Amino acid sequence: MKRILLGVVAVAFAGGLASAQQGGIKRTALQKVEFPDGYVTVTGIAEIPPGGSAGRHTHPGIETGYLLEGETDMLIDGQPAQHLKAGDSYSIPAGVVHDAKVHGDRSVKVLAVYVVDKTKPLASPAP
Repeated sequence: MKRILLGVVAVAFAGGLASAQQGGIKRTALQKVEFPDGYVTVTGIAEIPPGGSAGRHTHPGIETGYLLEGETDMLIDGQPAQHLKAGDSYSIPAGVVHDAKVHGDRSVKVLAVYVVDKTKPLASPAP
């Protein structure tokens, strides 16, 4: 049962997030833990090519991340734009619309952790 659930979460990470974002983004699910009760914690790597963006989307829980490579403009609704570079971290509250746009001519690589309601898709597109 755990293997099946891990497979479903991996597909949700790759497919669910993909549907909420523009093409050309590479995602790699690294780990899934069913914790805390009613939630799943998913750790993964997201790579956005030069000139790309994540696309406006939300998550049914908190997202935290750490930029491993590159620079991005993090656009979180209700907050001023944040310019992030390798070594910077960020946090996005549950349900808040956000986007990340690559700054410069290098790709961006992010280590992201999602703590989300396990009954909902990992990500949903936003207008």
